[in-house]
Amino acid sequence: MARNPRNSLSAERIVSAAQQLADRAGLDAVTMRNLARELGTRPMSLYHHIATKDALLSAVVDSVFAEIFLPRADLPWRDELAERARSMRTALQRHPWALRVMETQRQPGRASLANHEAVLEVLRRQGFDVRAAAHGYAVLDAFVYGFALQESVLTDAGFMDAPDDLAQGMDLAASPHIGELAALYVASPASPFEDSFDVGLTIVLDGVARLAASSADENHG
Repeated sequence: MARNPRNSLSAERIVSAAQQLADRAGLDAVTMRNLARELGTRPMSLYHHIATKDALLSAVVDSVFAEIFLPRADLPWRDELAERARSMRTALQRHPWALRVMETQRQPGRASLANHEAVLEVLRRQGFDVRAAAHGYAVLDAFVYGFALQESVLTDAGFMDAPDDLAQGMDLAASPHIGELAALYVASPASPFEDSFDVGLTIVLDGVARLAASSADENHG
């Protein structure tokens, strides 16, 4: 195995390699041994830059958060949160393994904290009280994560790439509505699933807007 020159390793290079390994082979492939092999070094060399496997995982998750749009509180809140939701979905399409660990880090990194803080700042500046902001944030992220998970499952099943092949393999004689849906997906030039995200996002943001009104009524009641 070819060795890297002395001192060529850095935390940033290790995290980048770990993200690429996860993208290619899944999160379970990200071990110190595999990562050292990728980098042409010994596993113990990695610990000079990353203290533990948990620290590595937190840093890799943080690198995904760094790709997500940061909403601004001085611009229209719905537009900003919609852009963040779309950006998060895109990041999860690039890194589907991150769905398992995005919100599980006990010591989140700077990018993760900055993104969470930015969303809460948008909601609080819009007039949401703390409880309403918490609910709004949770519901919005649950929608994006849930949609991304469903999209990942359908992609793995081949439904997104070849819906006609998948539909032909189903016996839908007793399921006319599913047949209609399958025909829609097969006939559409673009996946109706793309439209569903924007439809769902609008519904969720409408609901989040009602939280602000409800919190205002309670505070003045």
